[in-house]
Amino acid sequence: MSLYIETLLHLSNVRWGVFVDNTFEADEHLTTSRSGPGSLDATNPSTDIPAIGVIDKTPVPASLPPASLAKKAAWIQWYSAFKSVLPVYIFIHLVFFVIASCSVLFVHKDFSTQPVGISTVWGVWLHWDSINFRAVAVNGYTASWLTAFFPLYPLLVRGVMYVTHDFLTAGLLVSNLSGLGLLIVLYRLVQEDLDAERASRTVLYLSVFPLAFFLAAAYSESLFLLLVLLSFYHMRHGNWWLAVLFACLSVLTRATGICLLIPLCYEYARQHDFNPRNIRLVSISVCSIFAGLGIYALYCYLRFQDPLAFSHAEILWNRKLTLPGYAILRSIKAIIISPAPLSFQSLRNILDLLPVLFLGTLVVLCFVGPWKFPRALSVYAIFGAAFFLFAQLFPFGGLYPLESIPRYLLSVFPAFIVLAGIGKNRTIDAGYLLISGSLLFILLAQFLTGHWIT
Repeated sequence: MSLYIETLLHLSNVRWGVFVDNTFEADEHLTTSRSGPGSLDATNPSTDIPAIGVIDKTPVPASLPPASLAKKAAWIQWYSAFKSVLPVYIFIHLVFFVIASCSVLFVHKDFSTQPVGISTVWGVWLHWDSINFRAVAVNGYTASWLTAFFPLYPLLVRGVMYVTHDFLTAGLLVSNLSGLGLLIVLYRLVQEDLDAERASRTVLYLSVFPLAFFLAAAYSESLFLLLVLLSFYHMRHGNWWLAVLFACLSVLTRATGICLLIPLCYEYARQHDFNPRNIRLVSISVCSIFAGLGIYALYCYLRFQDPLAFSHAEILWNRKLTLPGYAILRSIKAIIISPAPLSFQSLRNILDLLPVLFLGTLVVLCFVGPWKFPRALSVYAIFGAAFFLFAQLFPFGGLYPLESIPRYLLSVFPAFIVLAGIGKNRTIDAGYLLISGSLLFILLAQFLTGHWIT
């Protein structure tokens, strides 16, 4: 465990340049960035400049058109982003592998002679919602309550199953490849709008968040967040139809994708100086995002004669529409009336409540304080607030009202960008990694042994 924490602290070191080559650094300054113009370092000793009086006989390549140069520079930057996030991705997955391998020690008796196959390493990931996604991927929507699990993730898994012939293997492949993709896109997004140092910390902080293992499980979390980030990336670049396309796909992955509607409209209006005459594309975008939900509603009507079956299924899952914040108050009450401070009811609600309050505080800091987003980047704060509030609209009834909500809030990525800004303080950086890394270890071990984790 100590080696695990020490490695986390090492990964948080901001000297990520060791993983980024000089080519990327040059391209980053040469390419126009929204965060401001850069400058080349003319004193760089690694620059190949021929000595005075020496004839440079290096062949001069034919000049490339500007479009080709821009395309090449973009690919170099994406490749450099891949290299930057890969160490964190590999390390976290090695940790997951070790915990999964050792999880059998929590279920077998001491000195047990029961044989355990290597397939246990991935077999222990099949729990809870993964089983429901398997039912949809293998047999389709055989019951209306399964429509609560939106179709894009099980459809992709079903496609991969034609190769793997196994749901869990296919599900883990889709989730983990999506997880790698979302870290790359997140890094590029933050690097372009802010800087590479903050991008590195954002990736690290998200990866060690206590519930980040859901990005590797056979759940739809990683695919959903990847689509949200791709929509955001193209939104920031003004590629509106691609932004709308990925937003539409995110709605087919999870209903909360509809939250992209607000930042999409705001960012389009901001980039066009809030001119009412440019409202046409926004209205088309609104219809396109709802088209994703409309397609699913049409299927539900044809299959179950109920176009809102996915919404009505929430009632079967004991979810009811309430005001944002009400579930937080109910969770606090459940802790107060619990039979003992360390009872299951108390601890379960505390573990649900703390991530919600933590991320909620970071969302507030998106708007106020020294780490708030500048006016040109207000779209991040708007999305964070919209998603945080929307996720609380349908809490569970009973004694565990925040159940699943902390997992949903993994997609509030602007909160992790703000946290990365706060993490410039080395004490806060080390404290977050120690506490979050420890909770990640505990919660993952519980999940892999069949316990319910939000």
